[in-house]
Amino acid sequence: MPTEVTGEGRFVLPRSGFVPAYLPTYEQGRLGEKVDRALELLRPCRVCPRPCRDVDRLDGQVGACRIGRRARVASAGPHLGEEDVLRGWKGSGTIFFSGCNLRCVFCQNPEISQLCHGEDVPAEELAGMMLRLQRLGCHNINLVTPEHVVPQILEALPMAIEGGLRLPLVYNTSAYDGLDSLELLEGVVDVYMPDVKLWDPDHCRRYLGVRDYPDVARAAVTAMHAQVGDLMVDEEGLALRGLLVRHLVMPGLLDDTDRILAFLAGLSQNTYVNVMGQYRPAWRAATNPRYGEINRPVRGEQVAHAVASARDLGLWRLDPRWLP
Repeated sequence: MPTEVTGEGRFVLPRSGFVPAYLPTYEQGRLGEKVDRALELLRPCRVCPRPCRDVDRLDGQVGACRIGRRARVASAGPHLGEEDVLRGWKGSGTIFFSGCNLRCVFCQNPEISQLCHGEDVPAEELAGMMLRLQRLGCHNINLVTPEHVVPQILEALPMAIEGGLRLPLVYNTSAYDGLDSLELLEGVVDVYMPDVKLWDPDHCRRYLGVRDYPDVARAAVTAMHAQVGDLMVDEEGLALRGLLVRHLVMPGLLDDTDRILAFLAGLSQNTYVNVMGQYRPAWRAATNPRYGEINRPVRGEQVAHAVASARDLGLWRLDPRWLP
């Protein structure tokens, strides 16, 4: 069973009283309206903050994300490597979407995000994946890198609901999300899990490929918290609803880490934060001399600094994996 992480009972929601957000939205007829509005975001594409407004993805054209009309899926299955509050003992039901709207030079999964390995799937097949993960006993449906395929996810969801889907829906994102898409996800997503990467615009341009990442991420995470609030778990410590934030500590970029943590503390000192210490050079950071300053693992004292900074700011709901 997962480790108890709630600290106080007010963050426990009995599973017997839990109803996934998308179910009443569907029963009230509002989910179908969201699907129609979401598909219109594809023509021209306004799904994410990337300026691909001359791209008609409904007609199969592709923009910065390299994905057209259908979502592309690299893999789908139980994942035991996620946070305790997600993986539990049967795994988080992850669906890894191919393509990405960022260009992270340190990407850990470039074959999926940058090279777009995977298979295009119609809505019916995507719904079937969700239902298969539920049958396998997964604790949630974990949508990984979904920023550019929000319309396709919404299109599949009514079919999954009609097939009996009742698991919490986790939106596992880079935080480079469009507010139009997030508005459509209100009353649909149960758990938002943004990975807030960097803060300084110059660092973002250099390492992520987009200078506006900090402004976009701040607005996106604020909107997510406004929708779902602080993380709530069931009696066994499994996430049911709320915001869970990841941040990867990177070598030489602790100023970014400190400012990100200060932002999260200002949002709510009850924010559940996973300060991650597993950075290893990958993709272009490991092969291109231009990025030599991040071509090394993060040191233990840097991770310890980040954890201490979080605590000093009053953030107390810290994922236990990297705690000293």
